[in-house]
Amino acid sequence: MAIKEGDSLPLDVKLKEMGEKGPQEVSVGDIFKGKTVVLFSVPGAFTPTCSMKHLPGFVEKAAEIRAKGVDDIVCIAVNDAFVMGAWGDSQKAHGKVRMVADGNGDLSKALGLTMDASGFGMGTRGQRFALIAKDGKVAHLLVEPGPGLTVSSADSVLGKL
Repeated sequence: MAIKEGDSLPLDVKLKEMGEKGPQEVSVGDIFKGKTVVLFSVPGAFTPTCSMKHLPGFVEKAAEIRAKGVDDIVCIAVNDAFVMGAWGDSQKAHGKVRMVADGNGDLSKALGLTMDASGFGMGTRGQRFALIAKDGKVAHLLVEPGPGLTVSSADSVLGKL
């Protein structure tokens, strides 16, 4: 069953994020506890819609989003921390959007928001979505109804803040 608005996030799930000395473990609790956070998920780093529209929208609108009281903007994908770090570098996301790896899909599974992308040779991935959480509780959940980018875009998130 998928997470819904009003539910608490699974704060004990472990993720990875590139640090100065390589991949570092970070828990969902570390990211969300006591903060207002926008999290968005993409099916894969360096993929067309993700690289041309989804991540660039949040990079471009980061200041506007933060001005609405958001402490952090986090991008996740079922990719490893090295890929997420390189993708963040290529998109000039650092300092604007945290690039966090859900390498084994643990968070995507815990949220009930996975998809089968094996037809594209990508296996199980996270669905495209965005959520706004306050102190680890989901205030708004914006899951894409199908292919493309409509409800989980940076502009859509801004409209919910």
